[in-house]
Amino acid sequence: MKQFTFSFLMFLMISACQNEEGDKELKSYQIQIQEPEKTPDLAPIGSFEQSLLDQGLVDIQEVDPTIYVDLKYSTTDNFFGEDVYQELTRAYLPLDVAEELKTANELLKFDYPDYRLLVFDAVRPHRIQTILWEALDSIPPLNRKAFVADPALGSLHNYGCAVDLSIYDVRADTLLDMGTKYDYFGHLAYPRKEEEMLLSGQLNEKQLANRRILRKMMGKAGFTPINSEWWHFNTTSLAMAKEKYKLIE
Repeated sequence: MKQFTFSFLMFLMISACQNEEGDKELKSYQIQIQEPEKTPDLAPIGSFEQSLLDQGLVDIQEVDPTIYVDLKYSTTDNFFGEDVYQELTRAYLPLDVAEELKTANELLKFDYPDYRLLVFDAVRPHRIQTILWEALDSIPPLNRKAFVADPALGSLHNYGCAVDLSIYDVRADTLLDMGTKYDYFGHLAYPRKEEEMLLSGQLNEKQLANRRILRKMMGKAGFTPINSEWWHFNTTSLAMAKEKYKLIE
């Protein structure tokens, strides 16, 4: 844990510097896309994935095979450098939420035929939320909430009512440039700071336009953005999620 704490604090210091100078280098960003049309139907289902199926969730690529998936918490390419999803590589949601996501992807394809939604995270079981929370135990709880939702309160991800995603250009074979990578901690990722970042030259017009495309398509399908992460969208409030959906363990 000491090694992790040091690494994470160093990460925060680096992120702060990038806030001032702009996040200009995205070349190292890793993409490990799950494409169902290229995945054998007989791929084994692990215990993690089976538990999600048993709790009534659906694989979003069964609902819409044209959505791309790159679960960052199933890799070490995330903000704390650990794989907590293990064998899970498919993204799961309640059926009605998956259908809303399909609508957003269809709207995107209609306006931009070469674009597809790419999901970084969908349902996040409560036990995983606890792991993420405890991994940052060197940070005071009030400050920790800026990075990970408190499992005592719950996260919309824990109910399958939130999704983290971007846009993939299938012709160019790359993600659209949103100005930062996923799970970037800093003002460059804040939608509420976009105009300020644009005026300071830390974001450019194309990056901002790409974010607006994502927000437009998700909004038309019934999703709501948040003001601190360009990639995060909710389908409902936490109070309503607790009434309508089950907490996923």
